[in-house]
Amino acid sequence: MIAENISTNKPVDRNHPLATKIRKQITQALVDFNMLKNDDKLMICVSGGKDSSILAILMDEIRKRAEIDFEFTAVMLDQKQPGFNADQFKNWLASENIKFQMIEKDTYSIVTDKIKDGVYCSLCSKLRRAILYDFAFDHKYTKMALGHHRDDLIETTLLNLFYTGQLSTMPAKLRSDDNRNTIIRPLAYVAEKDLIELSKIWNMPIIPCNLCGSQEGMKRKKMKKLIIDLEKDIPNLGGSFLNALMNVKPSHLLDEKIYDFKNL
Repeated sequence: MIAENISTNKPVDRNHPLATKIRKQITQALVDFNMLKNDDKLMICVSGGKDSSILAILMDEIRKRAEIDFEFTAVMLDQKQPGFNADQFKNWLASENIKFQMIEKDTYSIVTDKIKDGVYCSLCSKLRRAILYDFAFDHKYTKMALGHHRDDLIETTLLNLFYTGQLSTMPAKLRSDDNRNTIIRPLAYVAEKDLIELSKIWNMPIIPCNLCGSQEGMKRKKMKKLIIDLEKDIPNLGGSFLNALMNVKPSHLLDEKIYDFKNL
C-alpha cells in the first residue's frame, strides 16, 4: 500500500484560489461551531487520504493567521495492513513543517479474523476510533479533528434515514459518550469535489485503504452515487442539504420527545 501521487516534496501553494476558498470555509466552521479556543492542543487524525491531509495543511495556515494560540499534531494509526508504507507521506508532511506522530496497533488481523463474510468498515472504524480516543486522552489533547467533509455529513444523514430510521448526521462538534474527548469536523462546509481537485493541484501523496476500499457494494457508496445522480438535476443539492441540517424545525417532524404534540 505505497503512497500514490508521489509529491516531490516541493511546498504546496497554500495561496492557490481553491486552497484559499477551502481555508475560508474551514475558518467559518471553526467560528460558527466554536471549535477552538485559546491554548487548545489539537490532534488532527490523518489517514493518509486527501481530506485529513488537506485539513492538516490548511489548519497550519489558519494557525499562523489566528487571533488565538493553539497547537496541533497530525497523528496517524498504522493498522498493520499488508504493504502499508507511510514514508512518502511523512516526508511530505515534514516538508510542510507539520508535526507528525505515528501510532502502531495491529487491528488488521483482528478485523480480518472476525469478519469472514461482510464489510470490514464497521469493526475497523470502531477499533480505530477507540485507539485514537485513548491516545488523545492519554496525551492530553483538548480536541480531536476529523477529516469528514460536507458530503460525508450528507451521506451519513441518508444512511441513517434509509437504514436505521433516524434523522441524524455527524455533528460538527461532539463530546464523546464517555465525556473524555471533544471531536470537531472543520471540513463540515467543504465539498468533496473541491478536496479532490485541490489534492490533484497539490500533487500530494495519498495512501489508499486496501481493506474497506477493496470491498464493493457498501451502503455509503450507494448514497454517494445517489447524491451524484441527484446533483445532475439539482446543482446546489449539497449546499441546500447542509442548510437543511442547520435549519431544523422540530414541530414539523414527528418526534414527541422534542415537541409536545399531546399538549398542543
